[in-house]
Amino acid sequence: MAGKYPDKIKTLPIYDGRFDAYKLTAQGCDVLFASYPAGTCIPPHTHDTDNHGVITRGELKLTMNGEVTIIHVGEWYHVPANTEHAAEFDVDTDEVEFWFQEDT
Repeated sequence: MAGKYPDKIKTLPIYDGRFDAYKLTAQGCDVLFASYPAGTCIPPHTHDTDNHGVITRGELKLTMNGEVTIIHVGEWYHVPANTEHAAEFDVDTDEVEFWFQEDT
């Protein structure tokens, strides 16, 4: 798996999903250390989690509510639960994502 993460992060379990990531599970939140090769496109979809992320390398083209936003290194983004969104990565990109479970 690609990504410029510390060796300790690389000891975390691998996320079993549409993209490459190391997964840290915490109470009420999953933390994903994700890597996307240039050219990766994730079609429109939703999550039942409230997602926050920060780009650590490359950039994210996030489409949400009909708007396209480019998220650069060091910038945070937020995708509210159940909000349709899509992602494109024109360059090799790494990010840390926090997927917060809804309070029950």
